Amino acid sequence: MKRLFYIGILGLILFEILNVYFIMPMPGSQRMRSIDLAYFFYTWRWIIRGMFGLLVILGFAKVYDASKWIACGGITLLLITWYVVNFRMSADTMFYQPTTLILKNARENKIAKDRLIVGVEINGVAKAYPIQLIAYHHQVLDSIGGTPVMVTYCSVCRTGRVFEPLVKGKYEKFRLVGMDHFNAMFEDFTTKSWWRQANGEAVTGTLKGQLLPEVLSQQVSLDKWLSLHPNSLIMQPDPKFEEKYKNLDKYETGKGKSDLTRTDSLSWKDKSWIVGIAIDRDSKAFDWNRLKKEKVINDEIGHKPVAIVLSTDNKSFFAFERPEGKDLLSMKNDTLIFQNIRYSLEGKAIDNTENAPKLTKVKVYQEFWHSWQSFHPGTRR
Repeated sequence: MKRLFYIGILGLILFEILNVYFIMPMPGSQRMRSIDLAYFFYTWRWIIRGMFGLLVILGFAKVYDASKWIACGGITLLLITWYVVNFRMSADTMFYQPTTLILKNARENKIAKDRLIVGVEINGVAKAYPIQLIAYHHQVLDSIGGTPVMVTYCSVCRTGRVFEPLVKGKYEKFRLVGMDHFNAMFEDFTTKSWWRQANGEAVTGTLKGQLLPEVLSQQVSLDKWLSLHPNSLIMQPDPKFEEKYKNLDKYETGKGKSDLTRTDSLSWKDKSWIVGIAIDRDSKAFDWNRLKKEKVINDEIGHKPVAIVLSTDNKSFFAFERPEGKDLLSMKNDTLIFQNIRYSLEGKAIDNTENAPKLTKVKVYQEFWHSWQSFHPGTRR
């Protein structure tokens, strides 16, 4: 009977550790293809706990009679492990949603203009979400132009994405459950499936393979965003999380405190910045250092001619589909020039030119090179 106690204690401690090991950034855990095993452990966690717990109960009396210190010590060690793993190391107890989503116009805004934001415009309504804030929260639920949105950010991948939280035709709520291959994962409340932040794909669970509808977003400086959308609302800090935000004060510049988020200034290293575009089944990554030097890159992805441009602030970037592949897009200051017609960074013709070719925005992302190649394994660079 004593053996049952020891098996139960060791089994529970090992299980609690493994239950977070596969979905948190621990040595080796994020480079394994272990998501299905992690999901199995999590789904059946109470059954597994119950089985090992029963062994502890069956053997406790015998161990206690032999040595109350060993019996109580084993239970104490188990409780400490339980607390640390479930209340100190689990994702949804480390990162919380805003208690109140505060939005202000440009006149009342307190966010510095040089800060990076994820900007969204829907039905003529524009909103800006500072990366310093959403990098802590990981997700912010809001509504823009009558459309519910889920604004997400993973600081370890440097990925900002905006989705409609639409699952099986119904709007859903999500919680941060952990990460897979260093990318944040969310669990929907209804089916308990796990969704990858980088592309909105359900990676395990009953909805595996399904995608959340993505909303076009832009990563730009707040100053540039307001020059394009002067009536935009801007997310403000939640006073409850001021200390958490301070830990991310230098994150945007690549000078964060953590090895997981610090940037490599050289090109094509794991933590180097790239700009990525995926069209159809084709994807390509562009070196951020090259973009800073050249300001404009004309290329072709998925048989579509595109152009990536970097604003004069060296922070705000945009991508457009070029209407005709032979003609290149250029830029002077922050004015785009295509076929001798001037355009704004929104792709709108400035000159009153009839039948001006339309510059259609293309989804474009800045992220760490290790992240882009993980989720676009056939990417070119």
